[in-house]
Amino acid sequence: MARILIIDTNQPFLDTLSREICHMGHQVTAADSLRQARALAASSDFDVVFLNAEMPDGSGMDALPAIIEAPSFPEVIIFTDVGDADQAELAIKMGAWDYVERPATARAMALSLVRAIQYRARKIHRQPHTTLNEETLKDIVGDSPQMKRCLDRLALSAGSDANVLISGETGVGKELFAWAIHNNSRRAGKRFVVVDCAALPETLVESILFGYERGAFTGADKSQSGLIKRADGGTLFLDEVGELPLSVQKSFLRVLQEHKFRQVGGGQQLRSDFRLIAATNRDLDVMVQRHRFRKDLLFRLRAFSLELPPLRERIEDVPAIAIHHVDKLCESYGLNGKTFSPDFFEVLKRYQWPGNVRELVNALERSVSAARHEPVLFPKHLPVYIRVHLARASVEQGQQATPNSPLPRLGGTEGAVLPRLVDAREAAIAELEQRYLKELMTQAPDMRQACAISGLSRSRLYALLKKYNLPSCFRLS
Repeated sequence: MARILIIDTNQPFLDTLSREICHMGHQVTAADSLRQARALAASSDFDVVFLNAEMPDGSGMDALPAIIEAPSFPEVIIFTDVGDADQAELAIKMGAWDYVERPATARAMALSLVRAIQYRARKIHRQPHTTLNEETLKDIVGDSPQMKRCLDRLALSAGSDANVLISGETGVGKELFAWAIHNNSRRAGKRFVVVDCAALPETLVESILFGYERGAFTGADKSQSGLIKRADGGTLFLDEVGELPLSVQKSFLRVLQEHKFRQVGGGQQLRSDFRLIAATNRDLDVMVQRHRFRKDLLFRLRAFSLELPPLRERIEDVPAIAIHHVDKLCESYGLNGKTFSPDFFEVLKRYQWPGNVRELVNALERSVSAARHEPVLFPKHLPVYIRVHLARASVEQGQQATPNSPLPRLGGTEGAVLPRLVDAREAAIAELEQRYLKELMTQAPDMRQACAISGLSRSRLYALLKKYNLPSCFRLS
C-alpha cells in the first residue's frame, strides 16, 4: 500500500481521484493549501504527491523543490487546468515525475500514479548519490537541493554505460562532473580523454579525432592514432560539443553507432570501445532548428542528460565553496589558514557570478593573494570589479527607490572604502565591454560579421570573450 498526498482545492476532483486511488488499495491524504501540504510532507512519509501548479496561497511550481526534498523524497505529479509547454518543461527539469493537464480523467491520472509507484518500488536508494566514492566528489561542493539532484543524476549515469550530455553555463563545473561520472563507472582507472571542440581547427578535426596514416596529407611523415582510439576502454569527453563542425558531425555519428572508424588516409577499420560524455553551454535544440547541429547526433548524445544549475540559482552554496577553495589556495601557497569577516560571505552572496564557480574561484584566488599574510579575509580583498559592481547596483537601487534623494556614496554604505578613480573606470569599462559582447552575439551570426560590426580582429574578439568567460555563439566562418 502506497501513501498518496493530493494538494488541491477542487473538492469534486479530490473526491473522484481519492475514490479511484482508494479502489487501487492505497491511502490518500488531502491538503487544500501549500502551507498545509509543506507541513504534511515534512512530518509524514508519502510515496507520491499530486500537486496543483496554481494554489490560492502560492505557486505549486515554487513549492515543488521543497516537496521533492521532503524526508520521504516522494515522486511528484504536477497537474494544471491550463497546460503550458514551458511550465511542463520546467517541471520535469525540476524533478517532477509527470505533468498532466486536468481535463484528463481521474483514471488517466491514476495510470501515471501506477507507473510512479512501480518505479518507486524498484528504487533501492532514496538518495543515489550516497553510493558515490566521496574522494571523486571532493571538488564538487554544495548541499543545496539543486546539487543533491545533480549528484543523484550523476550516480544514475555512472551506473550505466550510456552516452551523457552535460549542459550548463560556462564555469558551472561540467568537466568536474564528467570526471566524477568516469571515476564512479566501470571504466574508472582507464583513460579519460578530453577533447576541447572549441579549440579544434576545422581543417584538422578529423585527423585529431580519428588519427591519420603516413602520407595522408602534407607533413604526415608518420602514422598517428587519434583521440577516439586513445579513449579505447575508457571515456571520451567532448567539451563544448556544440562547436563540433557540421562537416564532422555525420562521421562522428557513425562512430557512436558502430564504434568503428577509419583513420584519415587509411583503409582498415579500427574499433574503439569508449564511453562518450559530452558537454555544452549552448542550446543544442535551438542549433538543431537553425540547422547548425544534427538532430540525429543530438539524440545519440542525449541518452542520459544532466543539467547543472548556475551558481546564482544555488547561492546558498557559496560560503561552503569559498571555504573549500580558500583552504586549498592557502595550502598551495604555503599560507596559514584564513578566517572570514561576517560581511565577506554577505558580499559574495549579493553578487550574481555570471562566470559561475570558475569566476568565484578566480576571485577567491585574487583575494588570498591580496590578503597574503593577513589572517582574515574582508570584502576589500575581493577584486575591485566585484566591489564596484555591487556599489553601482546599490546606488541604482537607491535612485529607483528615492529618485529625488541625494546620491548615496559610491561605496554603497557609510564608511565603505571608495575605490580609486582608475579602478572605478576600469570596472565601468569592463561592464560596458561585457554588455557589448553579449549584444554583439545576438546580432552577428558568425565570427566574420562580428569582426566587421565591432571593428575588432578575430584574435582580439576571442581574447575578450575568454577574458569575460563568455561562450562564443558565433558560427566559424
